[in-house]
Amino acid sequence: MLSWLIDRFSKQGTLGRYSSFVCRAADTEPGALRVMFFGVSTLLFTDGETSILVDGFFTRPGLRKIIFEKIGPDEDLITTGLADGGVRNLAAVIVMHSHYDHVLDAPAVVKRFPNCVLIGSESTARIARGYHLSEDRICVDDGEKKPFGRFTVRLLPSPHSPIPWLLRLGIRRILLDGPVRQQVQPPACVSRFRNGCCYSLLIQHDDKSILVQASGGFQPGAFKDESADVVLLGVGTLGKMPSSYLDNYWHEVVETISAKRIFPIHWDDLTRPVDRPLVPIPLADNFDRTMRFLIKRAGETGRQIRLMRPFETIDPFADWEQLN
Repeated sequence: MLSWLIDRFSKQGTLGRYSSFVCRAADTEPGALRVMFFGVSTLLFTDGETSILVDGFFTRPGLRKIIFEKIGPDEDLITTGLADGGVRNLAAVIVMHSHYDHVLDAPAVVKRFPNCVLIGSESTARIARGYHLSEDRICVDDGEKKPFGRFTVRLLPSPHSPIPWLLRLGIRRILLDGPVRQQVQPPACVSRFRNGCCYSLLIQHDDKSILVQASGGFQPGAFKDESADVVLLGVGTLGKMPSSYLDNYWHEVVETISAKRIFPIHWDDLTRPVDRPLVPIPLADNFDRTMRFLIKRAGETGRQIRLMRPFETIDPFADWEQLN
């Protein structure tokens, strides 16, 4: 059974059928906001002067390793990922929650940049201390806005996405739920990387605003006082959710903040090496169903769906006049 699962994980399709939704690479303009997608919810935001990284997950251990072994950051893969993304300096690495696919490499990335800080929950801080990241480089979120150059960032508590088959039973708790209570020194078992507090991230850059919704969870009414032009929308496992959940997620995240453009993220198989093409999550998700839903809803409400190629710099506001 395990061999069959691993085989299925390695033979997934590509995004060819959605090529018309892929955002084109951006022309380089000094000072303009640019975004790069590395897979899962790892995202680089830069204006050429200041750069902020979300999560920074490059190691992407395979299924066998996750099940049978302890995991830790692979320094060579981190080096390659940062180099392929042209990352030469960072002001902050912001961790959206403390599952391994968000936090595993983050403290190791921060150590590479002298003036970089790690921002996240107390659970993320405990993991970072296990990596021997110095206390002055760790910032436990307090809900306040934080300036970095022309960027302002603010974390908002937001539930993790539930497990589809548990949701159908009325159970919203996730695997590896709860806080990290002790320092985590890598390598460590996946079970040590518990969720902690899960966040959404609001990014303001001059007069433009972006919401990063790394996980497909929502709290009704949580964004009623918030707005963003663009949302980078976590869609992992949405394709297995009940239709009512998809409707509510779209309303609570996309419609409530009045986003005009949506970029799906966290849709790819996180066990696949970073140097191989991204493919949708197998078995636990149905990416085609998710895309059909997003495309239909965007068309009905005058919004746009766009996909990002990994390691390609884009302007999330390109052709913005078409939406106004």
